[in-house]
Amino acid sequence: MKTLLTFLIVFSVVVVIHELGHFYFARKAGILVREFAIGMGPKIFSHQGKDGTAYTIRALPMGGYVRMAGYDEEEELKPGTPIRLLIDENGVVTTINTSKKVQLNNGVPLEFIRQDLIDELTITGFMNGDESQTVTYPVAHDAFIIEEDGTQVRIAPRDVQFQSAKLWQRALTNFAGPMNNFILAFVLFLGMVFARGGVLDPNSTIISGVSPNGPAEVAGIQAGDEILSINEVAVSDWAQVRTQIQQHPNEDLQIELSRDGQKITVVATSTSVTVEGKDYGQLGIEAPMKTGFAAKIVGALQESVNSFTQILTALKGIVFNFQIDQLGGPVAIYQMSSQAASQGAMTVIYLMAMISMNLGIFNLLPIPGLDGGKLLLNLIEGVRGKPISQEKEGLISIIGFGLLMLLMILVTWNDIQRFFF
Repeated sequence: MKTLLTFLIVFSVVVVIHELGHFYFARKAGILVREFAIGMGPKIFSHQGKDGTAYTIRALPMGGYVRMAGYDEEEELKPGTPIRLLIDENGVVTTINTSKKVQLNNGVPLEFIRQDLIDELTITGFMNGDESQTVTYPVAHDAFIIEEDGTQVRIAPRDVQFQSAKLWQRALTNFAGPMNNFILAFVLFLGMVFARGGVLDPNSTIISGVSPNGPAEVAGIQAGDEILSINEVAVSDWAQVRTQIQQHPNEDLQIELSRDGQKITVVATSTSVTVEGKDYGQLGIEAPMKTGFAAKIVGALQESVNSFTQILTALKGIVFNFQIDQLGGPVAIYQMSSQAASQGAMTVIYLMAMISMNLGIFNLLPIPGLDGGKLLLNLIEGVRGKPISQEKEGLISIIGFGLLMLLMILVTWNDIQRFFF
């Protein structure tokens, strides 16, 4: 249960933060977000916001999505489908109910013929099933449609659709998801830095902490002591301190310190730890830390850059020497969540930061169906001076999405084989 909760929290937070980026900048661009969903699958809760967005919680607590007007196709109703309409005192339709799960007792029954909810904003049908009584109703710009599963969303007239926004607004909306993932990774790294109390200062030899009952504490070494030499070998940075200690497992070390401006010498007996068959010395001292606010910000930025570079290096290896074992899907994330959950909150936060950075970079790849593919189409539109037709863009997205789903299936099956067989 602990592993499952860790997995769901990590995966959902990273994806929902990603979608919040798209949501925020779409709204700023005047694009209607028809639905903001947390989770996937059947709807279990829905709230209609004053902003026209349906906020839903769905049964599978994994990830989430936003439905922007113009990205999803207009509702396809077959002629002859019975529907009900809520009509105001001016004869304008305010709600179209296509669901059998929702009853509009005061709704006008209509046998559907055709609709145009994009430009003309009309809906036409037979009254009471009588084909001699054809009626066409005007539909309000901000009317709602109740879909088959009972979700109530706004209709999507052309002026609030994605393609109606300016090119730079659409590009920013596409980029906002990965951008939010990068911001989340930085915030998580920053939280880790503050939780640790600072960032490593490799150019110092001042001890930041001493392990209780460890060799250093037994020898009288204290936090704040500056190491000047070990076995009469002068040290000027932490790498030299670490090297001198590790080279002498289970030995007495003569350590010269500076404490409150006074030089003192102590003898500490190191312990030993074995790594890959080799013994290394330990004293139980913690590396020097920069604890200033600015240093913590810079440290978090540096960790973010390091993780970004590390992922790009791994991606380069995948591109030029592809092996499916180099990729991991939800099963691999679940396994990593299991390990992180057993190692504590800091490891879980680190895992979430790395997954967020991964998701941001992956989504920027120029592959149809991903944010990077959409940004590539934005760039092409900017060069051509006109957009690619929605039909072609939709076809490209469908092909890209299909290929991504195929890759996800292969990766997931490979993960199952690796971890369970």
